[in-house]
Amino acid sequence: MPVISRPRLSEISSFIVQSEIRSMSVECDHLHGINLAQGVCDTEIPAPVIERAVSAIHEGLNTYTRLDGIATLREAIASKARHYNGIYSDPETQILVTSGATGAFYAACLALFNPGDEVLLFEPLYGYHVSTLKAQRVQPVIVPLADPDWALDLDQLRRAITPKTRAIVINTPSNPCGKVFSLAELEQLAALTIEHDLLVITDEIYEYFLYDGAQHISIATLPGMAERTLTISGLSKTFSITGWRIGYLIAAPSFIGPIGFFHDLTYVCAPSPFQHAAAAGLIALPDDYYCQLASDYQGKRDMLCSALTAAGLTPSIPTGAYYVLADSTSIPGETAPIKARRLLADTGVAAVAGSAFLTGDRGKNILRFCFAKRAEDLERACNQLRCRPQ
Repeated sequence: MPVISRPRLSEISSFIVQSEIRSMSVECDHLHGINLAQGVCDTEIPAPVIERAVSAIHEGLNTYTRLDGIATLREAIASKARHYNGIYSDPETQILVTSGATGAFYAACLALFNPGDEVLLFEPLYGYHVSTLKAQRVQPVIVPLADPDWALDLDQLRRAITPKTRAIVINTPSNPCGKVFSLAELEQLAALTIEHDLLVITDEIYEYFLYDGAQHISIATLPGMAERTLTISGLSKTFSITGWRIGYLIAAPSFIGPIGFFHDLTYVCAPSPFQHAAAAGLIALPDDYYCQLASDYQGKRDMLCSALTAAGLTPSIPTGAYYVLADSTSIPGETAPIKARRLLADTGVAAVAGSAFLTGDRGKNILRFCFAKRAEDLERACNQLRCRPQ
């Protein structure tokens, strides 16, 4: 029987590889270390969410749902978006429940862009955004935010726009740097997108993780932006259910239909019992839950930043999300991946190379740490970091 000498892969397959985040998680498992690399968010799940997941399974709510998700969840998302974000949406025509925020972004790109289109992204960047665009033959165009506080450089953004530009991707609060875009910055972005007739895809999955008085603003609420903005979020981080894959997308009805068809083609639907569980959480949990979430995570942020400072790894203090970028100049090694593995070997603590988020030499001496961990695990990681040989 004939044997294929080598697999015939697509042109882009060589560009889509396992992320450095997942690679470090594998390395960490091998050494039985503490994983501050991947944003797994292994903290406690709220009781109403767990209870409803279990009861939904026992009630037999385990089959396919409508392609846009169950009505109870879409209505709960609409209520939450109106109350917290100031976004007014029709749950029947403007909300799509997705297989995580990643599924929302993937389906949206399939529906909106053609091969050769250009989409602008800010750096530090989230690698899955870039890889998703590349996987669909869309050209990601990287626009660096300015050091040291990751400020928006509007002139540089304007210069990046070409006749092929279709959209701008915003991630606020940001993975990996924790930047929260200000109202002034969002107003500048809005004016630019209207001027050039661009779309905005905004990933707001970390919207409740805010520190030092920072405020989250959804760009869809600004004048002229509702019809050209696709707002993506989810419950993965907020309820600590990253493996359940419950995300959503809010957009104009003209977008929801086509995006929903591609999401159905790729994922069919988000897991049915978990949709019921997410709805229960949105309905049952009071505002105090989200305030306490931010307060608890600010304490974790401060604990980790203190340990990093003591370890000689000066942190950039984030105002949102649950990651810290730290200076790894003091760790031996020519590249950030080498430094990350050296730190894991020396301390048993896994971080991610900054080159996963920053292009060129900008990430050479940067590591990213995640503090979405149980208190006892984070405290143990911090103690081990403080003992790092220097």
